Amino acid sequence: MAKTRHGKSDVNSYTIRGTNKVVRAGDCVLMRPSEMNSAPYVALVEKIEADNCNHMRVRVRWYYRPEEAVGGRRQFHGTKELFLSDHYDTQSANTIEGKCIVHSFKNYTKLEYVGPDDYYSRFEYKPVSGAFFPDRVAVYCKCEMPYNPDDLMIQCDQCKDWYHPTCVDLTVELAMQLDHFICSEHESDEDVKKPRENPFTDGKAGPKRRKK
Repeated sequence: MAKTRHGKSDVNSYTIRGTNKVVRAGDCVLMRPSEMNSAPYVALVEKIEADNCNHMRVRVRWYYRPEEAVGGRRQFHGTKELFLSDHYDTQSANTIEGKCIVHSFKNYTKLEYVGPDDYYSRFEYKPVSGAFFPDRVAVYCKCEMPYNPDDLMIQCDQCKDWYHPTCVDLTVELAMQLDHFICSEHESDEDVKKPRENPFTDGKAGPKRRKK
């Protein structure tokens, strides 16, 4: 049963106004932004409580978008990338506009379909210090950038490393037609890069998941 304290009680769930969507602690939600025509805020619900007048409030942990963090948005940040912060807040439950899913980075890259309410997080962020955790991740390609799941990459048949087409002097269109790819460090005069008839059959180019 709900626990009462100082005129407030913890409740198990909240139904988003005007919908049949139920929010519980542990869910991720979209919250009304302070400015019109802005993207909704994204938050992790920690707790839901009601006062004696049945006004519902939620304690949340905010997700930050790359452009809201120190350093801003960088090339390797995906369009659906978020940072889980240590910024907590309490808001009226009426500001919740919908639910969403914030996947782990690994699970996100395995999605066959990315919906409008699918996001991912691979970093935690401390707004006060501007620090990220982890502070290092794997890098790929000649440019030594972390993986952006929105970008096409091609894999070398020899070393199995992944490359951005533009970093190996290829267009995206040509990269999608390659049947084989050998990077410059491993290619020889005998290596052949030839187009395949259907670029969407099992080849060596593609994001690690395809958006629909």
